[in-house]
Amino acid sequence: MMIKSDVQQIKQRYGIIGSNPALNRAIDVALQVAPTDLSVLITGESGVGKETFPQIIHQNSPRKHGKYIAVNCGAIPEGTIDSELFGHEKGSFTGALTDRKGYFEEADGGTIFLDEVGELPIPTQARLLRVLETGEFIKVGASKVLKTNVRIVAATNVNLSQAVTEGKFREDLYYRLNMVPIQMPPLRERTDDIILLFRKFASDCADKYRMPAIRLDDEAKQLLISYRWPGNIRELKNITERISIIEESREITADILRYYLPHAQIEKYPALITRGNEQKIFNNEREILYQVLFDMRNDVNELKKLVHEIMDGKIQVSVADESYPPPHPHPIHTSAIQEIEPMEEETLSLEDVEKEMIRKALEKHNGKRKNAAVDLKISERTLYRKIKEYNLE
Repeated sequence: MMIKSDVQQIKQRYGIIGSNPALNRAIDVALQVAPTDLSVLITGESGVGKETFPQIIHQNSPRKHGKYIAVNCGAIPEGTIDSELFGHEKGSFTGALTDRKGYFEEADGGTIFLDEVGELPIPTQARLLRVLETGEFIKVGASKVLKTNVRIVAATNVNLSQAVTEGKFREDLYYRLNMVPIQMPPLRERTDDIILLFRKFASDCADKYRMPAIRLDDEAKQLLISYRWPGNIRELKNITERISIIEESREITADILRYYLPHAQIEKYPALITRGNEQKIFNNEREILYQVLFDMRNDVNELKKLVHEIMDGKIQVSVADESYPPPHPHPIHTSAIQEIEPMEEETLSLEDVEKEMIRKALEKHNGKRKNAAVDLKISERTLYRKIKEYNLE
């Protein structure tokens, strides 16, 4: 497939590696829409490199000499996000000691990139819609209407159309943001690019730390390509750098590589395989943990039922069958089976598991929520909400 010269130039300028058709299409759309003022919505899984595209759009637009401000909507607490975006007046709330300009006022004439836009609270979504429709906004605690001329580029790894259906995202805002959609392909669909990216990251790490670059043998290359990459390019970069630093050998085998790919170990655990022998797809470690816990619970309950039926005589166990112990020589009293008599299935609360994971993450990072959120692979705002929900203050 012939790659346009301007697309190739953009790749070189921004260090974009790969020749996947979907990636080339995304760059081409970004270049086509850049000279306009249309809102752009970039979608794709976490770690695919969405943050590069707003910069491409801004730098190739008439606004390139104006300010470019990137805002992570998921990292700002719900109580302060309106102030961050639209500003506030002195005394409008506790701690507002002076007037403050918001990002929309600061970026007048430029571009604002709203990352994780799906995390915005509903009231803030209404304010953002007004900016998109009229260019108007009001500071927190003020009554005066201000104007701004800002180009908005948004990104999300959330299915916003589903969020609209569930009432978590405004439909009118969704259509205003999604005037020009750009879909970023996940790394697992860019199989021809995976080895190229690995070599790039290995080379960069070698140059940075003045060491020989690591190399993959043929079997390791196949494992790298067949791996699902739930964390996409970000995960590949982290793993490549980790191997480069930790491993003494510069020749990386499949066995070495497999140690650094936790999701590649799923086939070693039968509990993670469905009853129909169809392997499940897990998006993160938490889903794997939940599945393991559910299967453990089910195994325990099935074992209890089996023992109960043996005690009641519903199942006859042959003495010749060495897989079971011989019958008890004496009558079994009721008190002997009191512990297994209740047949109610034990319940495993996901809330309890999640609460414990959050508590341990906070303890591990000495209460630093930002670090704990990174560890848990959730946004700070989500963590903030969960802390309040579970009374973990």
